Amino acid sequence: MEYRGPAIVCSNRNHAETAVVTRLLTADHGLLGAYVAGGRGRQLRPVLLPGNFVEAEVRSRVESQLPFARLELRESRGPWLAEPLPAAGIAWVTALTAVALPERQAFPALFSALSALLTAICVAPSARGWVIPLLSYEVLLLRELGYGVTVKRPEEGDWTGIFAAFDRIGRELERYPLAERHVGVMATRAILRDRWARIAGA
Repeated sequence: MEYRGPAIVCSNRNHAETAVVTRLLTADHGLLGAYVAGGRGRQLRPVLLPGNFVEAEVRSRVESQLPFARLELRESRGPWLAEPLPAAGIAWVTALTAVALPERQAFPALFSALSALLTAICVAPSARGWVIPLLSYEVLLLRELGYGVTVKRPEEGDWTGIFAAFDRIGRELERYPLAERHVGVMATRAILRDRWARIAGA
């Protein structure tokens, strides 16, 4: 395969001494797993932060081979990863995307929605500005995978309704796309819920 274009870094796994196997969400090819030589080095480590927007060149000689990737940073989420709430939001939505989606199946609507959600997380003055978009992204992901979920859209600032919707969607995620592999990923979601609860009670 051969791809060159924009991508969102969703997850990384260390490989050998210095390399990384990364998972990138693209508009045209969906989720791509790729080998990044030197990915754990000082130069590339900041490029591979989950949530980063990159220009990716992904190539493999044969279909069964893990592609090699070269990445160039376009937009970093690094400054927001030091803030507890944005960091939890970014960690959850990228982990969910990396685990739930099948590889090499295009989901252009999810690519656009995730791009917009990550931007909202980083530019909104508070978490209240991206709570509803995050719930909408989860619902869209379920629907794109063929799992319809009926959940009432809460009003902005209605934390009782927000948590009810969040918990309802979470049960559907555990039951369907995250079945048998949800424990670690849902722990990330639990951290996000706990941090939301702190501002809801403030």
